[in-house]
Amino acid sequence: MPDNSDLSIQPPAAVLLERHFALANEAATSAFGVRFAEAIEGVRKALRAQNGNAAFHGLQVQLTGDLGAGKTTLVRATLRGLGHTGRVRSPTYTLVEPYAVERPDGELELYHFDLYRFTDPAEWADAGFREYFDSGAVCLVEWPQRAGGLLGVPDLVFSLDVDGDGRLLIARAYSESGKTCLERC
Repeated sequence: MPDNSDLSIQPPAAVLLERHFALANEAATSAFGVRFAEAIEGVRKALRAQNGNAAFHGLQVQLTGDLGAGKTTLVRATLRGLGHTGRVRSPTYTLVEPYAVERPDGELELYHFDLYRFTDPAEWADAGFREYFDSGAVCLVEWPQRAGGLLGVPDLVFSLDVDGDGRLLIARAYSESGKTCLERC
C-alpha cells in the first residue's frame, strides 16, 4: 500500500487558537480525552443556554500522528468521558465505528473514522461518508490526510507526536466551536 502520510493537512482557514499539551503517559492522554469530552458537553450546554433549544451542529476533529502516537487512546478516553460504557473498537478495518451516548438533552452521535487503509482520496468520496459529517454528530477522524482535502475545514486538529516516553499534543482550532472546546481543555 502506498504511504501517503506525507499528505499534510492544510485547512484553508486561519487558526483561531493553538495550544500545546505535554502528555507524560497514557494516563495523561486519557485524562485529556476526558477533559475534551467535558468541553464538548460544555459547548452543547452553552448553545442551549444561549439559543434555547439550539441544535448542536457537531464537530469534526482530525487526529494526526504516526502509528502508536495515541490517536485511538485519545478517542477511547473521549468516548468514555461522554458516557460510553461499551467496547471501543479501532475502525482500522471497518473504516467507521458509530456510537450513540445518552445525554440529559438527548442522544449524541459520534463516529470514529480510521482512514489509514485508503490509498487515494477518492476512496473517501466513494465510501459515502459525507452524510455523517452533515448530521450534527461528533466525527473523530484518524489519518484524515488520506482523504486529501475532501473532508473540508475541521473544527479541531489534534496532532500527536512521540516525545520521549510521553506525547506532545498540538491542538489547533479552526472554528468558533472548536475554539470554545479547546479553551475548556
